[in-house]
Amino acid sequence: MQVEIVIAGFGGQGILFAGQVLAHAAMEAGKNVTWFPSYGPEMRGGTANCTVIISDEEIGSPLVRHPRAAIVMNRPSLDKYEPLVQPGGLLVVNASMAGRSVERTDVEVVALPASEIAEALGDRRLANMVMVGALLARLPVLSLEQVEGALQERMPGRHRHLMERNILALREGARAAQIAFVPAVSR
Repeated sequence: MQVEIVIAGFGGQGILFAGQVLAHAAMEAGKNVTWFPSYGPEMRGGTANCTVIISDEEIGSPLVRHPRAAIVMNRPSLDKYEPLVQPGGLLVVNASMAGRSVERTDVEVVALPASEIAEALGDRRLANMVMVGALLARLPVLSLEQVEGALQERMPGRHRHLMERNILALREGARAAQIAFVPAVSR
């Protein structure tokens, strides 16, 4: 089993951190993993994305042309990655910032207002964990508990006070994904 996941959005949305948490959880679970970041020269507001590959076997390359799944946090990311997800793959969309619906009918879609869910939890910066929870609800390559453990390990000291909210955001994203899920070809 090998799963390729792209996470994309603006800098400052926790894109790279979300990928690091998934990669760390996979390593702790004994999986082979790569984490490949890419970001523009701007720290906040520029583009940011990363690719995480999780596999039971050796990984040949960290580069992925057609990921099995993509988390897209904004409209430019939806425009870029919607055509690239494998047919039958999963597209998790932050409907708060996407500005449009997914056009493809050959992929599974979870479109949820992650920014609003995060805001309701007390901090808009939690949207990345809402989206990771939604991804894992539909693509159970790791358990929420494994990712929660990785959060415990990877959370920077200056953000440790947000630990409980991050865990709550993961769980809320997983719950919301059950409601916001649209299977491929049913649209």
